[in-house]
Amino acid sequence: QVQLVESGGGLVQPGGSLSLSCAASGIIFRLYYMGWYRQAPGKQRELVATITPGGSTNYADSVKDRFTISRDNAKNMVYLQMNSLKPEDTAVYSCNTRLYPTAADYWGKGTLVTVSS
Repeated sequence: QVQLVESGGGLVQPGGSLSLSCAASGIIFRLYYMGWYRQAPGKQRELVATITPGGSTNYADSVKDRFTISRDNAKNMVYLQMNSLKPEDTAVYSCNTRLYPTAADYWGKGTLVTVSS
């Protein structure tokens, strides 16, 4: 079955950097759209970034120029490099995959990122 496992979360000071990873299994990874979403306490889940099978990327305005999504099809991995972190970036970050934009999707359990001094 499809499995997504995130790693790399933790506590970081404002202005710091953190890199998240998501390992995918149970899919032909190179064919799938991949994305990162986040949910802050008391808020709805929101899109952070997506990457298509061809490598095209899309970002939420709030993270543009600070976060970078990438994928390694040979390793079945998707990454999220987060720089210049702000307290408002604190959230559970979850990995998402779907075969095409309107297809049924799959989620990882998430990893907590806390930005605080």
